Amino acid sequence: MNYLAHPLIHLAAQHVISGGVVAYPTEGVWGLGADPFNQQAVNTILQLKRRPVHKGVILVAAHIQQFEFILRHLDSAQRQALASSWPGPHTWLVPHYNEIPYWICGDHATVALRVSAHPVVKALCQLAGPLVSTSANPQGLPPARTGFKARCYFADQVLYAPGQVNKNANPSTIRDLATGQIIRP
Repeated sequence: MNYLAHPLIHLAAQHVISGGVVAYPTEGVWGLGADPFNQQAVNTILQLKRRPVHKGVILVAAHIQQFEFILRHLDSAQRQALASSWPGPHTWLVPHYNEIPYWICGDHATVALRVSAHPVVKALCQLAGPLVSTSANPQGLPPARTGFKARCYFADQVLYAPGQVNKNANPSTIRDLATGQIIRP
């Protein structure tokens, strides 16, 4: 399916652009997304999840070029490590050199970045730009693996994109770019 032409994707992207929060399927779980540079929208996600701001959130994009404002500080080996794992369910902790607001990176000198291969995420990010991407669940509860479960958690507090998570997939692997250490398998 061409989600880029889907009217509900356009509606969801417009909702993000105007400061709203969307729930959408990713490679492994349903996510909550918003414009990362809209502090009120990110705060809404943090409140819905009951997640403290100091933990930070992941940013997701449709292609690596959407992160160029952060990646311009990296050397060629670091860029190659990112490019060889993207798109896909690989999240990297990348130094942000104070290019990212606190409400995104929290207490960290790095920001979590991922370029998604999921067609819904790619379409949303192509239309609205990079998104905050955090699992669609209140803190301490299992991530939503279906749209139904996301609706059970958040009812009408967010707008729901169409689509499904990839079958038998898990949340993305998180790896530190500087050390190569796997933070979450």
